[in-house]
Amino acid sequence: MIFRLAKKEELASITVMYKDIVENMNRNRIQIWNDYYPFECFEEDINKRRLYLLEEDNDIVAACTLCDFHDAGSKMKWENTKAKAVYIDRLGVNVNYQGKGYGSLLIRNVIEIARKNQLEYLRLFVVDINNPAICLYEKNGFEKLNGVYEEKINEKVTLKEYAYEMKI
Repeated sequence: MIFRLAKKEELASITVMYKDIVENMNRNRIQIWNDYYPFECFEEDINKRRLYLLEEDNDIVAACTLCDFHDAGSKMKWENTKAKAVYIDRLGVNVNYQGKGYGSLLIRNVIEIARKNQLEYLRLFVVDINNPAICLYEKNGFEKLNGVYEEKINEKVTLKEYAYEMKI
């Protein structure tokens, strides 16, 4: 198993993997991603060296972005607002590998990167209806903060997101 930064030439493969993830989420009535998001972010994520992949036998098994900023970050009451932290975003597990522990393995690799960079916290936001992701984060030691962040997508859609953090 290899954990590494994504490369520009992998953009098409990453896009295909996430299209399958979105279709699977939609089938399971977790309709939070669409044709626009998260796809619009991947090229910039790669260029800024923040999109990480978990790979096995040349297959992309899982991916996530690590960002040092999140739009909603300042709106939450973190345990330590001045601490050095990184946000996990756009975490996805290839549908062919779901339910086999690869999400947890991805998180363990992220924890190691955070430690090497002397970060104190991992943080993330997760939409309230995304129960598989919530279970993954809680199983891996993330703690839910009080309150809900509401992200207005358009006139008809507002996502309710929980904030989670883990002290490293």
